[in-house]
Order: sequence, then structure tokens, then C-alpha cells
Amino acid sequence: MQASTADVPAKAARQRRRGRMARTWRGIAGTLWAMGWAGKVGLVILLAMLVMAVFAPWLAPYDPHHQDLMATLQGPSAQHWLGTDNLGRDLVSRLVYGARIPLAVGLIAAFGSMVIGVSMGLLAGIRGGLTDAVIMRVTDAFICFPPLILILSIAATLGAGIHNIVLSFLIFGWTGFARIVRAEVLVKRELPYVEAARSIGMSEWRVALVHVLPNCLAPIIVAFSITMGSAILVEGGASFLGLGAQPPAASWGRELQVGFTYIESVPLVAIASGLMISLAVVAFNFIGDALLDVLDPRRKGVGRRSRTGAGDGSAGTENAILG
Repeated sequence: MQASTADVPAKAARQRRRGRMARTWRGIAGTLWAMGWAGKVGLVILLAMLVMAVFAPWLAPYDPHHQDLMATLQGPSAQHWLGTDNLGRDLVSRLVYGARIPLAVGLIAAFGSMVIGVSMGLLAGIRGGLTDAVIMRVTDAFICFPPLILILSIAATLGAGIHNIVLSFLIFGWTGFARIVRAEVLVKRELPYVEAARSIGMSEWRVALVHVLPNCLAPIIVAFSITMGSAILVEGGASFLGLGAQPPAASWGRELQVGFTYIESVPLVAIASGLMISLAVVAFNFIGDALLDVLDPRRKGVGRRSRTGAGDGSAGTENAILG
């Protein structure tokens, strides 16, 4: 009897955890379902690329490193659906395996940039004063330079390699997150629920982590999605210039370099590789823009009002301002 009574709190705790997890998954599913058609198209493209990357050994018809020097630069055929490259490697297999490096670089670079940028933005917004001024001036200094040129220059200085591309992106990529989080913190730290948390004796950093940061997640998620697309584009450009993935690794940017060299003989190599990079970048931008429409309360209902024609002239002005 005592044992069964002692199990009641544990069962209740497990049920609460399951309930919170179920609500979280329902919230994620509802957010994805609420996205517009462009966001859903981007999500389908992203899922297809993730399946390619994870199940590449089963989806690729050939070993991506297998060379057939008797079948170089061939066009599409029954054996090679998209043809072969300059070393006789199957292009479909190279593209399928080539999804791994760009997606991995995009994920690592975007996540690292998010961690650094959120930390810097939170520090600047909470501390204010000299700390805020120094962090923002450093951020402004980085933003003054063209990002792609800056990242490729740093990568060229550090040397070729995927890890140097990621490091170069981290040096610049955090600035957008820092500015977004700082702006959100400056607004939310003055709200009544934050003042109430301070009034009961909570420390400034506990207030920031428990009450302020969770309410900044919407713009952070949107920025993360768009940053992943930017990181994939940077990796493709670096690999095209020989600074990213090195032979014989399969990467879309590397295949684009090969295709550009032989574009007059087999243009499909360059077209297919460039199309994969473009689809990945467009997919993440579609998802980011759709999530912004869903998660930003200021944009909810704007499209509905514009479609029904309801409202007066001020509504039209609001639509123009909010984009």
C-alpha cells in the first residue's frame, strides 16, 4: 500500500512530462501546417535533401568515388541517368552523396552562429551601457564588409578545408543573431511580467534566461533557417573556388567547378550541381519567410485582411509597412 502511494507522484510527473511533450509536438505540427504554400514547398525540398543525405548509400546507383576512365564526360544514358564527370564518375551518385557536406556545414555553421550571436545579443541587451556599445560597434564593423567576400578571404588565409569554411562563417555569421536578440531584449525587458519577476527578487540573468530569451525564439528560429541557406551558399562558393571540400569528396560546389570547366562538352554537370545549391538556398529562405508569417504576431491576419478587402485606408498602410 505504501509503495503504491509513493508511486502516485512519480506517475503524475511522468504524465505531466508526456503532456508537455505532446503539446510541444502539436505546436510544431500546427506551426508547420500553418505555413503558406511557399513554406510547404521549401519543407518538401528540405526533407527530400535530408533523405538523400541520410540514405545516400541506398539511393545512389554507384559508388560516388568509382572512376571509369573509358566513360568520361558522357551524356545521360540508361546506365548513367545524368551522365558522368571528367573522371567517369556517375553524376547522380555524386549529387546524392554531395548533399551531405553542404547540409552538415549549413547546420554546424548556423548553429554555432546562433549560439554566439544569441549570447552576445543577450549580454548587450541585459547589461547595456559600455558592454552594449562595444558589442554593437564590433557588430557594425563586421557588417560593413561584404559577407561572402570576407568569409572567402578568411578561408583563403586559413587554408582549404571544410573546417576552415565553418570557422570563417562563425567569425561573421553571429552578427545577425546578436542584433536581432539585442533588439528583442531591449523591448521585452521593460514589459510588466519581466518587472514582476524582478520585483520578487530574481536575478537579472535568471530573468533574462527564464522570461526574456524564451520569448525571443520566434525571430531566432527564422534567422536560423535563413542562415542555414547562407551557409550552404558560402560552402558551395568556397568549394567551387577550391577552398572547401577537397577531392575526392562529393560536394555540390565541387561538382559545379568540374561542370564549369567542361560546360561546353557536358553542360548538365554544371546545371544539375547549380540547381541543387539553388534549391537548398531557396528552400531555407521559403521556410524562413513562412515561419516569420506564422510566428510574428504583427504579421498575423495581414494577408487575410488584404484578401477579403476589409478595413479602411489605414489597413492598407499597415499592409504596406509590414510587407
